[in-house]
Amino acid sequence: MPSLSLHLCSGTCTGTTIIHRKDHLGFNRSLAFTSGAHSLFTSLSFTSTIFPKPSSGKLVSQYQNKPNRGKEKTPPLKGKNKDNVWSVDNELATKEKQRAARRGQKGRRGFARKKNRDGAGRVAMVSGAMLMEVETVLQTQEPVIKPVWNTFASSVSGIWKGVGAAFSPITAEIEPIEIGTRNENLYDCYTLSCIEAVPSSSGATTSQIQRKINWVTLNPYGEIPQHNGGSAGTKEGEASSLPTFESFDFDRSDVMEEDTMGDEPGLVFFEDGSYSRGPVDIPVGEHDDSKYYLSPTFKFEQCLVKGCHKRLRIVHTIEFSNGGSDIQIMRVAIYEEKWVSPANLRNLSDMDFDLKPFSQRKRTQPSELTGSWKVFEVSATPIFGDETANEQENSSPYVYLCTETLKKRSLPESSVYFGEEEMLDMQDVTMLWLPGGVTGYVDVKKDGILCIGFGWYSDEGINLVMERDYGVDGKLKEVRYKSEVKRRWSDPLPV
Repeated sequence: MPSLSLHLCSGTCTGTTIIHRKDHLGFNRSLAFTSGAHSLFTSLSFTSTIFPKPSSGKLVSQYQNKPNRGKEKTPPLKGKNKDNVWSVDNELATKEKQRAARRGQKGRRGFARKKNRDGAGRVAMVSGAMLMEVETVLQTQEPVIKPVWNTFASSVSGIWKGVGAAFSPITAEIEPIEIGTRNENLYDCYTLSCIEAVPSSSGATTSQIQRKINWVTLNPYGEIPQHNGGSAGTKEGEASSLPTFESFDFDRSDVMEEDTMGDEPGLVFFEDGSYSRGPVDIPVGEHDDSKYYLSPTFKFEQCLVKGCHKRLRIVHTIEFSNGGSDIQIMRVAIYEEKWVSPANLRNLSDMDFDLKPFSQRKRTQPSELTGSWKVFEVSATPIFGDETANEQENSSPYVYLCTETLKKRSLPESSVYFGEEEMLDMQDVTMLWLPGGVTGYVDVKKDGILCIGFGWYSDEGINLVMERDYGVDGKLKEVRYKSEVKRRWSDPLPV
Protein backbone atom coordinates (compact mmCIF):
# COMPACT_ATOMS: atom_id res chain seq x y z
CA MET A 1 0.00 0.00 0.00
CA PRO A 2 1.56 3.40 -0.89
CA SER A 3 2.59 5.90 1.78
CA LEU A 4 0.06 8.53 0.67
CA SER A 5 -2.41 7.41 3.32
CA LEU A 6 -4.44 9.90 5.31
CA HIS A 7 -4.35 8.34 8.75
CA LEU A 8 -7.63 8.25 10.62
CA CYS A 9 -5.80 8.36 13.93
CA SER A 10 -2.35 9.61 14.71
CA GLY A 11 -0.52 10.70 17.78
CA THR A 12 -1.84 10.85 21.29
CA CYS A 13 -3.97 13.19 23.31
CA THR A 14 -1.38 13.80 26.00
CA GLY A 15 0.64 16.48 24.20
CA THR A 16 1.37 19.75 25.97
CA THR A 17 0.75 22.05 23.02
CA ILE A 18 -0.16 25.52 24.28
CA ILE A 19 -2.91 27.51 22.63
CA HIS A 20 -4.48 30.84 23.39
CA ARG A 21 -8.11 31.76 23.27
CA LYS A 22 -10.22 34.79 24.08
CA ASP A 23 -12.33 35.15 27.17
CA HIS A 24 -14.77 32.29 26.52
CA LEU A 25 -16.13 29.82 24.01
CA GLY A 26 -19.40 31.63 23.36
CA PHE A 27 -18.31 32.77 19.91
CA ASN A 28 -19.73 33.22 16.45
CA ARG A 29 -19.47 30.19 14.20
CA SER A 30 -19.04 30.01 10.44
CA LEU A 31 -18.64 27.13 8.02
CA ALA A 32 -16.20 27.21 5.11
CA PHE A 33 -16.12 24.98 2.02
CA THR A 34 -13.46 24.44 -0.58
CA SER A 35 -14.29 25.31 -4.16
CA GLY A 36 -14.99 21.69 -5.03
CA ALA A 37 -17.63 21.31 -2.36
CA HIS A 38 -21.31 22.14 -2.50
CA SER A 39 -22.28 25.80 -2.91
CA LEU A 40 -23.29 26.23 0.70
CA PHE A 41 -22.28 28.91 3.14
CA THR A 42 -23.80 29.75 6.47
CA SER A 43 -23.11 31.70 9.61
CA LEU A 44 -24.05 30.55 13.07
CA SER A 45 -23.85 32.79 16.10
CA PHE A 46 -23.99 31.83 19.74
CA THR A 47 -24.61 34.53 22.35
CA SER A 48 -23.74 34.18 25.99
CA THR A 49 -25.97 35.96 28.49
CA ILE A 50 -23.39 35.65 31.25
CA PHE A 51 -20.03 36.41 29.72
CA PRO A 52 -18.94 39.30 27.46
CA LYS A 53 -19.18 38.58 23.76
CA PRO A 54 -15.86 38.23 21.86
CA SER A 55 -15.27 40.35 18.82
CA SER A 56 -14.55 37.90 16.04
CA GLY A 57 -14.65 34.31 17.22
CA LYS A 58 -15.87 31.49 14.99
CA LEU A 59 -16.21 27.74 14.78
CA VAL A 60 -15.10 26.40 11.43
CA SER A 61 -15.70 22.90 10.11
CA GLN A 62 -13.45 22.06 7.19
CA TYR A 63 -14.82 20.03 4.31
CA GLN A 64 -12.04 17.93 2.85
CA ASN A 65 -11.79 18.35 -0.90
CA LYS A 66 -11.44 15.17 -2.88
CA PRO A 67 -8.35 14.69 -5.10
CA ASN A 68 -8.10 16.15 -8.62
CA ARG A 69 -10.59 18.91 -7.87
CA GLY A 70 -10.16 22.64 -7.38
CA LYS A 71 -7.67 23.53 -4.69
CA GLU A 72 -8.62 27.15 -4.13
CA LYS A 73 -10.36 27.73 -0.84
CA THR A 74 -12.99 30.32 -0.21
CA PRO A 75 -12.52 32.49 2.88
CA PRO A 76 -14.75 31.65 5.83
CA LEU A 77 -17.81 33.79 6.25
CA LYS A 78 -18.00 35.45 9.63
CA GLY A 79 -21.26 36.14 11.36
CA LYS A 80 -22.27 39.77 11.62
CA ASN A 81 -21.75 41.10 15.12
CA LYS A 82 -24.86 42.44 16.78
CA ASP A 83 -24.97 46.24 17.28
CA ASN A 84 -26.87 45.95 20.56
CA VAL A 85 -28.40 43.36 22.82
CA TRP A 86 -31.89 44.02 21.46
CA SER A 87 -30.94 43.04 17.90
CA VAL A 88 -31.78 39.44 18.75
CA ASP A 89 -35.46 40.36 18.41
CA ASN A 90 -34.86 41.58 14.88
CA GLU A 91 -33.06 38.37 13.99
CA LEU A 92 -35.87 36.24 15.38
CA ALA A 93 -38.41 38.21 13.35
CA THR A 94 -36.32 37.75 10.20
CA LYS A 95 -36.07 33.99 10.81
CA GLU A 96 -39.84 33.73 11.20
CA LYS A 97 -40.37 35.47 7.86
CA GLN A 98 -37.90 33.12 6.18
CA ARG A 99 -39.62 30.06 7.68
CA ALA A 100 -43.00 31.24 6.47
CA ALA A 101 -41.65 31.75 2.95
CA ARG A 102 -40.24 28.22 2.88
CA ARG A 103 -43.27 26.35 4.19
CA GLY A 104 -44.36 25.46 0.66
CA GLN A 105 -41.08 23.68 -0.06
CA LYS A 106 -40.44 20.00 0.53
CA GLY A 107 -38.22 18.97 3.39
CA ARG A 108 -38.20 17.76 6.94
CA ARG A 109 -38.22 19.97 9.97
CA GLY A 110 -34.78 20.60 11.40
CA PHE A 111 -32.77 18.47 8.96
CA ALA A 112 -30.74 18.75 5.77
CA ARG A 113 -30.16 15.69 3.60
CA LYS A 114 -28.27 14.78 0.46
CA LYS A 115 -29.40 11.72 -1.44
CA ASN A 116 -27.10 9.44 -3.36
CA ARG A 117 -27.58 9.48 -7.09
CA ASP A 118 -28.65 5.86 -7.19
CA GLY A 119 -31.49 6.52 -4.74
CA ALA A 120 -30.64 3.40 -2.78
CA GLY A 121 -31.76 4.90 0.50
CA ARG A 122 -28.39 5.71 2.05
CA VAL A 123 -28.79 9.39 2.89
CA ALA A 124 -26.15 11.73 4.30
CA MET A 125 -27.87 13.94 6.83
CA VAL A 126 -27.02 16.68 9.31
CA SER A 127 -29.22 18.58 11.76
CA GLY A 128 -29.27 20.92 14.70
CA ALA A 129 -28.91 19.62 18.22
CA MET A 130 -31.87 17.55 19.37
CA LEU A 131 -33.77 18.93 22.35
CA MET A 132 -33.70 16.99 25.65
CA GLU A 133 -35.96 17.81 28.57
CA VAL A 134 -36.30 16.02 31.90
CA GLU A 135 -39.76 14.59 32.54
CA THR A 136 -39.20 12.79 35.83
CA VAL A 137 -36.23 12.35 38.19
CA LEU A 138 -36.19 8.69 39.21
CA GLN A 139 -33.01 8.92 41.27
CA THR A 140 -31.21 12.05 42.42
CA GLN A 141 -27.45 12.39 42.12
CA GLU A 142 -25.42 10.21 44.43
CA PRO A 143 -21.72 9.32 44.47
CA VAL A 144 -20.40 6.11 42.97
CA ILE A 145 -17.08 4.37 43.44
CA LYS A 146 -14.39 5.36 41.00
CA PRO A 147 -13.59 2.57 38.51
CA VAL A 148 -10.47 0.50 39.17
CA TRP A 149 -7.65 0.99 36.66
CA ASN A 150 -6.66 -2.69 36.53
CA THR A 151 -10.24 -3.70 35.74
CA PHE A 152 -10.40 -1.13 32.94
CA ALA A 153 -7.05 -2.28 31.54
CA SER A 154 -8.26 -5.88 31.53
CA SER A 155 -11.48 -4.90 29.73
CA VAL A 156 -9.73 -3.17 26.82
CA SER A 157 -6.92 -5.72 26.43
CA GLY A 158 -7.00 -8.32 23.67
CA ILE A 159 -7.13 -8.67 19.90
CA TRP A 160 -9.80 -6.53 18.26
CA LYS A 161 -10.89 -6.81 14.64
CA GLY A 162 -12.68 -3.78 13.27
CA VAL A 163 -13.83 -1.49 10.47
CA GLY A 164 -13.34 2.25 10.13
CA ALA A 165 -14.16 5.27 7.99
CA ALA A 166 -13.93 9.07 7.99
CA PHE A 167 -16.77 11.53 7.40
CA SER A 168 -17.13 15.17 6.47
CA PRO A 169 -17.77 17.38 9.52
CA ILE A 170 -20.07 19.51 7.32
CA THR A 171 -22.20 17.15 5.22
CA ALA A 172 -21.66 13.82 7.06
CA GLU A 173 -20.72 12.21 3.72
CA ILE A 174 -18.06 9.51 3.72
CA GLU A 175 -14.60 10.79 2.78
CA PRO A 176 -11.59 9.03 1.22
CA ILE A 177 -8.94 7.89 3.66
CA GLU A 178 -6.23 6.82 1.22
CA ILE A 179 -5.20 6.92 -2.43
CA GLY A 180 -4.93 3.44 -3.97
CA THR A 181 -2.31 2.07 -6.34
CA ARG A 182 -4.48 3.05 -9.31
CA ASN A 183 -4.86 6.61 -8.05
CA GLU A 184 -8.39 5.84 -6.84
CA ASN A 185 -9.99 7.05 -3.60
CA LEU A 186 -10.47 4.39 -0.92
CA TYR A 187 -13.22 4.95 1.65
CA ASP A 188 -13.25 1.99 4.09
CA CYS A 189 -10.65 0.21 6.15
CA TYR A 190 -10.22 -2.97 8.17
CA THR A 191 -8.24 -2.75 11.42
CA LEU A 192 -6.50 -5.27 13.65
CA SER A 193 -5.65 -3.94 17.12
CA CYS A 194 -3.41 -5.61 19.68
CA ILE A 195 -3.95 -4.07 23.12
CA GLU A 196 -2.28 -5.28 26.29
CA ALA A 197 -1.34 -4.03 29.74
CA VAL A 198 2.40 -3.61 30.30
CA PRO A 199 4.42 -2.41 33.31
CA SER A 200 4.81 1.35 33.53
CA SER A 201 8.03 2.69 32.03
CA SER A 202 8.19 5.40 34.71
CA GLY A 203 8.19 2.89 37.56
CA ALA A 204 4.64 3.67 38.69
CA THR A 205 2.65 0.99 40.46
CA THR A 206 -0.16 1.08 37.87
CA SER A 207 0.29 -0.53 34.48
CA GLN A 208 0.11 1.14 31.08
CA ILE A 209 -2.02 0.11 28.11
CA GLN A 210 0.00 -0.46 24.96
CA ARG A 211 -1.85 -0.32 21.65
CA LYS A 212 -0.79 -1.19 18.11
CA ILE A 213 -3.25 -0.90 15.21
CA ASN A 214 -2.63 -2.33 11.74
CA TRP A 215 -4.92 -1.41 8.87
CA VAL A 216 -5.75 -2.06 5.22
CA THR A 217 -7.90 0.15 3.01
CA LEU A 218 -10.53 -0.83 0.47
CA ASN A 219 -13.67 0.27 -1.37
CA PRO A 220 -13.14 2.82 -4.19
CA TYR A 221 -16.92 3.31 -4.54
CA GLY A 222 -17.90 5.11 -1.33
CA GLU A 223 -21.51 4.52 -0.30
CA ILE A 224 -22.66 3.62 -3.83
CA PRO A 225 -23.91 -0.02 -3.91
CA GLN A 226 -21.97 -2.26 -6.27
CA HIS A 227 -23.27 -3.88 -9.47
CA ASN A 228 -22.12 -7.38 -10.20
CA GLY A 229 -21.34 -7.96 -13.85
CA GLY A 230 -24.17 -5.88 -15.29
CA SER A 231 -26.84 -7.39 -13.05
CA ALA A 232 -29.48 -5.39 -11.28
CA GLY A 233 -27.04 -4.76 -8.40
CA THR A 234 -26.97 -5.72 -4.80
CA LYS A 235 -30.14 -5.43 -2.78
CA GLU A 236 -30.40 -3.24 0.26
CA GLY A 237 -28.92 -4.96 3.29
CA GLU A 238 -26.94 -7.56 1.32
CA ALA A 239 -23.17 -7.62 1.48
CA SER A 240 -21.42 -6.12 -1.52
CA SER A 241 -18.51 -7.53 -3.48
CA LEU A 242 -15.90 -5.89 -1.26
CA PRO A 243 -12.99 -8.08 -0.08
CA THR A 244 -13.45 -9.86 3.24
CA PHE A 245 -11.38 -9.27 6.36
CA GLU A 246 -9.75 -12.70 6.11
CA SER A 247 -8.48 -12.01 2.58
CA PHE A 248 -5.83 -9.60 3.90
CA ASP A 249 -2.49 -10.41 5.52
CA PHE A 250 -2.26 -8.03 8.47
CA ASP A 251 1.25 -9.19 9.36
CA ARG A 252 2.41 -7.32 6.25
CA SER A 253 0.01 -4.38 6.53
CA ASP A 254 0.77 -0.80 7.50
CA VAL A 255 0.73 0.39 11.10
CA MET A 256 -1.94 3.05 11.52
CA GLU A 257 -1.22 3.89 15.13
CA GLU A 258 1.00 2.78 17.98
CA ASP A 259 0.78 4.47 21.36
CA THR A 260 0.67 4.00 25.13
CA MET A 261 -2.10 5.12 27.46
CA GLY A 262 -1.73 5.53 31.20
CA ASP A 263 -3.91 6.74 34.05
CA GLU A 264 -3.48 10.31 32.79
CA PRO A 265 -5.42 13.38 33.99
CA GLY A 266 -7.33 13.82 30.70
CA LEU A 267 -8.60 10.22 30.65
CA VAL A 268 -11.99 9.35 32.13
CA PHE A 269 -12.62 5.60 32.09
CA PHE A 270 -15.22 3.07 33.16
CA GLU A 271 -14.80 -0.56 34.16
CA ASP A 272 -16.56 -1.98 31.08
CA GLY A 273 -13.85 -0.47 28.85
CA SER A 274 -15.65 2.76 27.86
CA TYR A 275 -13.56 5.92 28.07
CA SER A 276 -13.19 9.55 27.04
CA ARG A 277 -9.68 10.78 26.30
CA GLY A 278 -8.48 14.30 25.56
CA PRO A 279 -6.72 17.30 27.07
CA VAL A 280 -7.78 18.26 30.57
CA ASP A 281 -7.04 21.92 29.88
CA ILE A 282 -7.20 23.97 26.69
CA PRO A 283 -5.33 27.17 27.63
CA VAL A 284 -7.07 30.38 26.58
CA GLY A 285 -5.79 33.92 26.31
CA GLU A 286 -5.22 36.89 24.10
CA HIS A 287 -4.12 36.19 20.55
CA ASP A 288 -0.43 36.87 19.83
CA ASP A 289 -0.06 38.10 16.24
CA SER A 290 3.60 37.11 16.24
CA LYS A 291 2.54 33.45 16.57
CA TYR A 292 0.05 33.42 13.70
CA TYR A 293 1.71 30.34 12.24
CA LEU A 294 0.82 28.19 15.26
CA SER A 295 -2.26 25.97 14.88
CA PRO A 296 -2.52 23.82 18.02
CA THR A 297 -4.46 20.64 17.29
CA PHE A 298 -5.93 18.17 19.77
CA LYS A 299 -7.37 14.70 19.32
CA PHE A 300 -10.48 13.79 21.31
CA GLU A 301 -11.01 10.01 21.39
CA GLN A 302 -14.11 8.51 22.99
CA CYS A 303 -15.23 4.90 23.20
CA LEU A 304 -18.46 3.08 24.06
CA VAL A 305 -18.72 -0.65 24.79
CA LYS A 306 -21.72 -2.86 24.05
CA GLY A 307 -22.00 -6.33 25.56
CA CYS A 308 -18.31 -6.45 26.59
CA HIS A 309 -17.23 -7.74 23.16
CA LYS A 310 -18.13 -4.89 20.77
CA ARG A 311 -17.11 -1.30 21.00
CA LEU A 312 -17.32 1.92 18.98
CA ARG A 313 -14.62 4.59 18.96
CA ILE A 314 -14.95 8.09 17.53
CA VAL A 315 -12.04 10.48 17.05
CA HIS A 316 -12.58 14.22 16.61
CA THR A 317 -9.48 16.10 15.48
CA ILE A 318 -9.97 19.78 16.28
CA GLU A 319 -7.70 22.76 15.68
CA PHE A 320 -7.70 25.82 17.96
CA SER A 321 -6.30 29.07 16.57
CA ASN A 322 -6.46 32.86 17.00
CA GLY A 323 -6.09 32.61 20.72
CA GLY A 324 -8.59 29.78 20.90
CA SER A 325 -11.48 31.86 19.54
CA ASP A 326 -11.43 29.97 16.23
CA ILE A 327 -12.14 26.24 16.27
CA GLN A 328 -11.76 24.15 13.14
CA ILE A 329 -13.03 20.55 12.98
CA MET A 330 -10.39 18.81 10.88
CA ARG A 331 -11.65 15.22 10.83
CA VAL A 332 -14.29 12.89 12.23
CA ALA A 333 -13.36 9.20 12.16
CA ILE A 334 -15.26 6.22 13.59
CA TYR A 335 -14.26 2.61 14.24
CA GLU A 336 -16.35 -0.35 15.31
CA GLU A 337 -14.34 -3.25 16.74
CA LYS A 338 -15.04 -6.77 17.94
CA TRP A 339 -13.02 -8.61 20.58
CA VAL A 340 -11.78 -11.97 19.25
CA SER A 341 -9.11 -13.30 21.64
CA PRO A 342 -6.63 -12.45 24.40
CA ALA A 343 -3.56 -10.52 23.33
CA ASN A 344 -1.25 -13.54 23.68
CA LEU A 345 -3.47 -15.87 21.61
CA ARG A 346 -3.89 -13.88 18.42
CA ASN A 347 -3.53 -16.88 16.07
CA LEU A 348 -6.00 -19.17 17.81
CA SER A 349 -9.23 -17.34 17.03
CA ASP A 350 -11.57 -18.81 14.42
CA MET A 351 -14.46 -16.48 15.15
CA ASP A 352 -16.32 -15.20 12.12
CA PHE A 353 -15.96 -11.51 11.47
CA ASP A 354 -19.47 -10.18 10.88
CA LEU A 355 -18.93 -6.40 10.92
CA LYS A 356 -19.84 -4.68 7.65
CA PRO A 357 -17.84 -1.71 6.38
CA PHE A 358 -19.53 1.58 7.25
CA SER A 359 -20.20 2.34 3.58
CA GLN A 360 -22.54 -0.67 3.47
CA ARG A 361 -24.71 0.33 6.44
CA LYS A 362 -27.88 2.32 6.89
CA ARG A 363 -27.96 5.57 8.80
CA THR A 364 -30.09 6.13 11.87
CA GLN A 365 -33.30 8.06 11.26
CA PRO A 366 -34.22 10.97 13.58
CA SER A 367 -37.56 9.35 14.38
CA GLU A 368 -35.69 6.49 16.08
CA LEU A 369 -34.22 8.85 18.68
CA THR A 370 -37.31 10.93 19.42
CA GLY A 371 -39.70 10.19 22.27
CA SER A 372 -39.29 9.28 25.93
CA TRP A 373 -36.16 7.56 27.25
CA LYS A 374 -35.14 6.12 30.58
CA VAL A 375 -31.63 7.49 31.08
CA PHE A 376 -29.01 6.19 33.50
CA GLU A 377 -26.14 8.67 33.63
CA VAL A 378 -22.71 8.52 35.23
CA SER A 379 -20.79 11.78 35.29
CA ALA A 380 -17.15 12.43 36.14
CA THR A 381 -16.21 15.91 37.33
CA PRO A 382 -12.51 16.85 37.65
CA ILE A 383 -11.25 18.41 40.87
CA PHE A 384 -8.69 21.15 40.24
CA GLY A 385 -6.73 21.48 43.47
CA ASP A 386 -3.32 20.62 44.85
CA GLU A 387 -1.40 19.09 41.94
CA THR A 388 1.26 17.68 44.27
CA ALA A 389 -1.32 15.70 46.22
CA ASN A 390 -2.78 14.33 43.03
CA GLU A 391 0.62 13.19 41.81
CA GLN A 392 1.26 11.40 45.07
CA GLU A 393 -2.02 9.57 44.80
CA ASN A 394 -1.04 8.63 41.22
CA SER A 395 -4.65 8.86 40.06
CA SER A 396 -6.89 11.23 38.16
CA PRO A 397 -8.79 13.68 40.42
CA TYR A 398 -12.39 12.93 39.45
CA VAL A 399 -15.63 12.67 41.40
CA TYR A 400 -18.10 10.16 39.93
CA LEU A 401 -21.85 10.71 40.36
CA CYS A 402 -24.87 8.84 38.98
CA THR A 403 -28.50 9.72 38.37
CA GLU A 404 -31.53 8.20 36.67
CA THR A 405 -34.25 10.17 34.89
CA LEU A 406 -37.00 9.98 32.31
CA LYS A 407 -36.18 12.34 29.44
CA LYS A 408 -37.95 13.34 26.27
CA ARG A 409 -35.98 13.94 23.08
CA SER A 410 -37.55 16.00 20.29
CA LEU A 411 -36.54 17.42 16.93
CA PRO A 412 -34.62 20.71 16.67
CA GLU A 413 -36.61 23.93 16.59
CA SER A 414 -34.72 25.32 13.63
CA SER A 415 -36.16 24.60 10.20
CA VAL A 416 -33.68 23.47 7.56
CA TYR A 417 -34.78 22.58 4.06
CA PHE A 418 -32.98 20.96 1.17
CA GLY A 419 -33.30 20.47 -2.57
CA GLU A 420 -32.19 17.68 -4.86
CA GLU A 421 -28.38 17.47 -4.83
CA GLU A 422 -28.17 20.88 -3.15
CA MET A 423 -28.56 21.94 0.45
CA LEU A 424 -30.25 25.31 0.71
CA ASP A 425 -29.68 26.20 4.34
CA MET A 426 -27.56 24.89 7.21
CA GLN A 427 -28.44 27.19 10.08
CA ASP A 428 -27.53 25.78 13.50
CA VAL A 429 -26.13 22.50 12.11
CA THR A 430 -24.55 20.48 14.91
CA MET A 431 -25.29 16.75 14.61
CA LEU A 432 -23.88 14.32 12.03
CA TRP A 433 -26.07 11.28 11.30
CA LEU A 434 -23.55 8.56 10.42
CA PRO A 435 -23.91 4.91 9.34
CA GLY A 436 -24.26 2.12 11.87
CA GLY A 437 -26.48 4.00 14.31
CA VAL A 438 -23.80 6.61 15.07
CA THR A 439 -24.44 10.29 15.74
CA GLY A 440 -21.57 12.69 16.35
CA TYR A 441 -21.61 16.35 17.36
CA VAL A 442 -19.42 19.29 18.37
CA ASP A 443 -21.59 22.04 19.81
CA VAL A 444 -21.09 25.38 21.53
CA LYS A 445 -24.00 26.02 23.84
CA LYS A 446 -25.48 29.41 24.63
CA ASP A 447 -23.57 29.61 27.89
CA GLY A 448 -20.27 29.10 26.07
CA ILE A 449 -19.77 25.42 27.01
CA LEU A 450 -18.03 23.37 24.32
CA CYS A 451 -19.54 19.87 24.08
CA ILE A 452 -17.88 17.06 22.11
CA GLY A 453 -19.93 13.86 22.04
CA PHE A 454 -21.44 10.95 20.15
CA GLY A 455 -24.19 8.38 20.43
CA TRP A 456 -24.50 4.72 19.38
CA TYR A 457 -28.04 3.52 18.72
CA SER A 458 -29.07 -0.12 18.26
CA ASP A 459 -32.30 -1.58 16.90
CA GLU A 460 -33.31 -3.02 20.28
CA GLY A 461 -33.99 0.54 21.44
CA ILE A 462 -30.78 1.25 23.38
CA ASN A 463 -28.75 4.39 22.83
CA LEU A 464 -25.31 4.77 24.44
CA VAL A 465 -23.88 8.28 24.74
CA MET A 466 -20.50 9.76 25.72
CA GLU A 467 -20.06 13.54 26.08
CA ARG A 468 -17.13 15.73 27.05
CA ASP A 469 -17.67 19.36 28.17
CA TYR A 470 -15.17 22.22 28.38
CA GLY A 471 -15.96 25.38 30.34
CA VAL A 472 -15.56 28.97 29.25
CA ASP A 473 -12.08 28.99 30.80
CA GLY A 474 -10.95 26.10 28.59
CA LYS A 475 -10.81 23.58 31.43
CA LEU A 476 -12.48 20.18 31.33
CA LYS A 477 -15.83 20.63 33.06
CA GLU A 478 -17.51 17.21 32.95
CA VAL A 479 -17.60 13.84 31.17
CA ARG A 480 -20.94 12.03 30.92
CA TYR A 481 -21.66 8.41 30.10
CA LYS A 482 -25.33 7.64 29.41
CA SER A 483 -27.25 4.45 28.84
CA GLU A 484 -30.65 5.28 27.36
CA VAL A 485 -33.50 2.80 26.96
CA LYS A 486 -36.43 3.83 24.80
CA ARG A 487 -39.73 3.97 26.64
CA ARG A 488 -42.12 1.55 24.96
CA TRP A 489 -44.72 1.20 27.67
CA SER A 490 -47.90 3.18 28.16
CA ASP A 491 -48.47 5.62 31.00
CA PRO A 492 -49.81 4.00 34.20
CA LEU A 493 -53.51 4.20 34.77
CA PRO A 494 -54.63 6.81 37.30
CA VAL A 495 -55.39 5.37 40.72
